[in-house]
Amino acid sequence: MATTPKHIMTRLYLVAGALFLFAGAVVFKLIDIQTVEGDKYRELAMERTEKMFTIAPNRGNLYSEDGSLLATSVTKYTIRFDAVTVSSADFEAEVGALSRALSGLLGQSAGHYEQLLRKARANKNRYTLVARNLDYSGYVAVKGFPLFKKGPNKGGIIIEQQTVREHPLGKIAERSVGYERYDEQGYATRVGLEGAFGTYLRGVEGKRLKQKIAKGQWKPIGLDNIIEPKDGYDVISTIDINIQDIAHHALLQQLEHYKAEHGCVIVMETHTGEIKAISNLGRTADGSYYERLNYAIGESHEPGSTFKLMSLVAALEDGVVDTATVVDTEKGYWRIYDRTVRDSKHGGYGKISVGKAFEVSSNTAFAKIIHNGYKDHPQRYVNRLNDMGLGSMLDLPIKGEGDPVIRRPGDKGWSGISLAWMSHGYEVSLTPLQTLAFYNAIANDGELLRPRLIREVREWDRTVARFDKEVLNPAICSKETVRQVQQLMRNVVVKKHGTGHRLDSPYLALAGKTGTAQKNYAVKDPAKLAYISTFAGYFPADNPEYSCIVVIHEPDKSVGYYGADVSGPVFRSVAQKVIANRPLEEHLAGINIETAPFDKAYETYYEASRNTPQTLPDLRGMSGMDAVSFLENLGVKVEVKGNGKVRRQSVSKGTRIKEVKRIVLELS
Repeated sequence: MATTPKHIMTRLYLVAGALFLFAGAVVFKLIDIQTVEGDKYRELAMERTEKMFTIAPNRGNLYSEDGSLLATSVTKYTIRFDAVTVSSADFEAEVGALSRALSGLLGQSAGHYEQLLRKARANKNRYTLVARNLDYSGYVAVKGFPLFKKGPNKGGIIIEQQTVREHPLGKIAERSVGYERYDEQGYATRVGLEGAFGTYLRGVEGKRLKQKIAKGQWKPIGLDNIIEPKDGYDVISTIDINIQDIAHHALLQQLEHYKAEHGCVIVMETHTGEIKAISNLGRTADGSYYERLNYAIGESHEPGSTFKLMSLVAALEDGVVDTATVVDTEKGYWRIYDRTVRDSKHGGYGKISVGKAFEVSSNTAFAKIIHNGYKDHPQRYVNRLNDMGLGSMLDLPIKGEGDPVIRRPGDKGWSGISLAWMSHGYEVSLTPLQTLAFYNAIANDGELLRPRLIREVREWDRTVARFDKEVLNPAICSKETVRQVQQLMRNVVVKKHGTGHRLDSPYLALAGKTGTAQKNYAVKDPAKLAYISTFAGYFPADNPEYSCIVVIHEPDKSVGYYGADVSGPVFRSVAQKVIANRPLEEHLAGINIETAPFDKAYETYYEASRNTPQTLPDLRGMSGMDAVSFLENLGVKVEVKGNGKVRRQSVSKGTRIKEVKRIVLELS
């Protein structure tokens, strides 16, 4: 059938109408986009081409009292290889030389690296791991290796960097130094000093707008950040790294000898409450020890006989007894209701004075003293303990302080035997630091101080916050009571019949109290019975400078478990080594040491810091803390190795500050 002109025109009209409708729809949509959904699509386009990036601030450094680094932020580098972007000619010409260079730096054989690179090339792998956790000097070296020095496009090198927190002292005080970590949901875990003072250390994030360019890369828009990051402040702790090192190794040696489960040591400066050392070591499955938990602050447990000091002070203050009161220890055991209190000495001590009962640590004597003295008014004993601060937390800035337990009449678990058992450290619970705070108060003539781990917060040469001595109770008891118990604590060590007499030293007067507490004593099987061995005291006994507590959990009973044998030697070792440094210091104090070069250098740094220097000065001889603060104030990233004063700097003096992006300082 032939097509007529009429049919052709009809089809043309239909096509024209369809095109008209399509054009109308396009126009309508354009108008809709511009007037109705324009903002939505413009925002979507901006999101795909422009993005707000977070600028992480530099976290502040954590220092010991002498300026040695306890924690610092360093940049680590990961090197990867893009095997596709490199030309065949360049790859074959330089893969051998590159492999040999990598071998020299990283330690694996040259064949290992050549095989790695060739495999990546064959598989067209664009993200092959070559090395991770390189320091700055390693990163600079790799950048200059054959092939890699051609850059990311021709040499295939991919450089990733991240800031990590390092502890220059290694595992020493690791748990006390702590950390601040965030999970994927943004929840923070805060441990130790890093967690407690994160508000000061972490700084404030900045913001910067960037634009997406070729190959998925982003470049900053404009010259300035929208919000400038603010670096964290530096925190100066009270830790003395020399005392910390002494405490750590003395505890470790004893834990290994007695095959104990875990233990801790705390050393506190008597008159200020500053913690000079705090070591926590727990045993792993393979028998080694590391800083697993902060037992010193977080583990509340029955203190055993070290609590007899608290009971004695209460009884003396309330006039229940005096040190000359005679107590009959009978045959070494005393029956009260359906329970029996026993002494460690078979057959007992007979009739002895209260003073001697403390020196020999008689359980029966103290059970009788407290039970008979307070049985008609048990709340009086509890009130006295609480008045001395034993029922309250120390309210430390570090999270995780264990709760002290001082039961009251009517509380769950209180019974007719509670007074007798509390007298020698059962049915009560304290952390090692809470116990030490009380012993320190006795050494400090009755003044109870809040233990301190931080001295100040600094921003360069400006003090942001200072943490001074805090008095919790100016007098936990009378001066007379303090004098009496101080003498008895000295007798524990110096007298032949004292439980700590084997710790006596002709070179250093010690004072303290032993403690041996049964642990999990409810078990029926004697083989499963474990012990907590403790020694708490202070030194020198005649003019206390430091108080110290040593607590060791579950020593091997076949080797020993009494506090005087297990924990006492750690106390003595720490005391002797700490005080042994004093004669040297006193001797050197009278010597005119030539310090002119360092003094002159410091003046140079001080003037430089005030006048914003244009070139890098000679930093040698400057303390690590001051050098880091000085450089970071100039916008230079710093990597630190070692502790103490600057011995070497990776960038020579006289270099223009604008050219210095990063510097490595070696301290000693």
